Amino acid sequence: MTNPKRIVLSSDHSAIELRQTIAQHIAGQGWDVLDIGPTTTESTHYPTHGQAAAERVVSGECALGIILCGTGQGIMMAANKVTGIRCGVCSDTFSAQMIRAHNDANILSLGARVLGAGLALEIVDAFLSTEFEGGRHATRVDMIEPA
Repeated sequence: MTNPKRIVLSSDHSAIELRQTIAQHIAGQGWDVLDIGPTTTESTHYPTHGQAAAERVVSGECALGIILCGTGQGIMMAANKVTGIRCGVCSDTFSAQMIRAHNDANILSLGARVLGAGLALEIVDAFLSTEFEGGRHATRVDMIEPA
């Protein structure tokens, strides 16, 4: 059974500092953080990191994930190739709330070259504090899942 407070974090080399800031922030809120990202700035490939985090979520090892790269776009695309993942890039708190409330997103993607740490933490908090609303949104989520 998935620990509802276990979350995986990963990034490429461009987002190490912001990823570590987020990890410390959410650990302070009681989250069990599994950080699988790189620890050196040696160039890495974001698809590898996006897929690895996504696999931790679909396997049930983690309830949610947060992934980062320079823009958040490439790593999000890689994560979304894993069946069962619903990941969105957010640069504002409203979008972070909506991808949880309406799309039942299970991974948040952030751009380390787009966001400052303060806004990134607000977006993370919005994502983690919002529950899926279900109802008509569940019908729509079901429509985007593979048959």
